[in-house]
Amino acid sequence: MGNPAMSVTPYWELTFDADGDPDGAARDRLLAQVRERGVRDLVVFSHGWNSDRPGATRLYSRFFAPFPELAPRARLGYAGVVWPSMRFSDEPIPDFPRSVAAETTRRPALDKDTRHALLETFPGRATVIDQIARLLEQQPREEAELEEFGRLVRILVDVVPPGPQALFAADTLAEGVPQSEPGMFSGSAAAACEQFAGALARLAARENAGEEGEGRDGGVTDGNSSGGEPSAGRRLPGAPPSFALPNPWDGAHELLRQATYYAMKRRAGTVGERGLGRVVGQLAAVAPEVRVHLVGHSFGGRLVSFALRGLPEGVRTVKSVTLLQGAFSHYAFASRLPHDPRAGGVLQGQQNRIDGPLVCCYSHFHSALGTIYPLASRMAGDAEGVVAFDIGRTLGAKWGAMGHDGVQAVPGTRAWKLADALRTTLPSSGCVNIDAAAVVHRGGAPSGAHSDIVHRELAQVVVAAGRIG
Repeated sequence: MGNPAMSVTPYWELTFDADGDPDGAARDRLLAQVRERGVRDLVVFSHGWNSDRPGATRLYSRFFAPFPELAPRARLGYAGVVWPSMRFSDEPIPDFPRSVAAETTRRPALDKDTRHALLETFPGRATVIDQIARLLEQQPREEAELEEFGRLVRILVDVVPPGPQALFAADTLAEGVPQSEPGMFSGSAAAACEQFAGALARLAARENAGEEGEGRDGGVTDGNSSGGEPSAGRRLPGAPPSFALPNPWDGAHELLRQATYYAMKRRAGTVGERGLGRVVGQLAAVAPEVRVHLVGHSFGGRLVSFALRGLPEGVRTVKSVTLLQGAFSHYAFASRLPHDPRAGGVLQGQQNRIDGPLVCCYSHFHSALGTIYPLASRMAGDAEGVVAFDIGRTLGAKWGAMGHDGVQAVPGTRAWKLADALRTTLPSSGCVNIDAAAVVHRGGAPSGAHSDIVHRELAQVVVAAGRIG
């Protein structure tokens, strides 16, 4: 509990392994001390992708800092969830130090910090990681080498075979419904690399042109209408006339990033349901008066949402859930999908486990969730998006993330701009979308404003959602 780097007290850390098993000593400290410290409202925050333990601690300390002033009469306690995610050190995070290795490494080679993170995140895969690093460094011209790269990436993240229990990247089908795997793991790896390279180049071109975020059409063209071999000399729509299709090895680097995030996303669901949900249930048993407020960033939003599935029957101590730039399907809570009314989201109805609202803060400045995420989440066999597409109307509409446009297809969902939400009384139940683009807008390609979440206004949203104090 006594963490000298933490801005608030009392603070506890909850650590889980990849299977959702907690650090028993840390969990027991929380369960034993929360009542002893007189805590009435416990705010539990989970980090998402691109984080390690020091980064998570910095995030929690900075995000929690305004709470004592925002709710001065509340008897607050704080908990930070630490789970085995990983950080790509070349991805910019506002106000966070950037790796020296990332600054000096010629992309798309694998810098030493990211390589070390991969070794820690995927133990026993050192030989595969070495082969991946070699290919990214050498960038051979043969298409067969791109296909080999795709095969190695698939081995690295240990793709789960299709089946009724698989929880794949889109989160748009309820458990028990047979699903395919993400399209980036099937078919031609060379074509997938070209698609990612094209999407990255479009984002970079827009950033260089001074177009922040995803404020316009959000469209991305993969430049490969046949899904076959890459070809040189084509130009991305909206790019300067001299701008040709980029190096597919840039796309290979992004394929590795997205495949790793896919594995982290799958892991976040496991840690939430089997780990955090059970701990919240145990807390309810020993301190039923403690009101719990779950907050999740990115895949941490998926983690805290899946924790609802892991709650023991009858537990009603979760009083609010706030999702910050949630990196999972905007249809996750839907009982019926617009493109398939026979199917529902993987978390359909779970918002009803909350004795309060589910609040989703999103921003169209989130480049990764508005462009790369739908491309990575598209399931195998989905024809949409193989040719040129408009993210806002086709691929993004079907495979989009709630951090980009909020909870979708849940009847009764209320919506506000951030400033208006802070002036009103938020609903006491149901889903709430808050457009936070007024403050969530900093960050460079490829992720955009994905990690721009440390704002007093977003802390105010958590306080308001939970009626804290």
